[in-house]
Amino acid sequence: MQTRSIPTIFTDLVSQFANLLRAEGQLARVEMSEKISQAAAGLGLLVAGAVLLIPALVILLQAAVAALVDNGLKEPWSALIVGGVALLIGLILALVGSRRLKADQLVPNRTIHQIQRDVSVAKQQAKQARQDYEQQRAA
Repeated sequence: MQTRSIPTIFTDLVSQFANLLRAEGQLARVEMSEKISQAAAGLGLLVAGAVLLIPALVILLQAAVAALVDNGLKEPWSALIVGGVALLIGLILALVGSRRLKADQLVPNRTIHQIQRDVSVAKQQAKQARQDYEQQRAA
């Protein structure tokens, strides 16, 4: 069995850990790029949908006001009822949408978890190397 000195073991461990952190950094950059691409695509679709939905919604709201007027309500009350319902629905949708765009949705969770596991493994390897060295010195 080949015995290695603590400085050699420690140097190897630090070198391997540095290489591992470099690889994890690259993984984090790739994952963040994916998350940003997903957010940009989602935002683009949201804007395109809004451009098409706004005129359609205006026409539908006008039709709802006209229907209420045809059923006997005065025009100002019809407009107030339809506008109030549209406002309430719009607020609900805006709140749900803003929750989905929070920063925690863009965190690279896989990379963070992997780095935590790598640090744990590195600690275990360092502990094992120290124990092996102590056993070799005792023998």
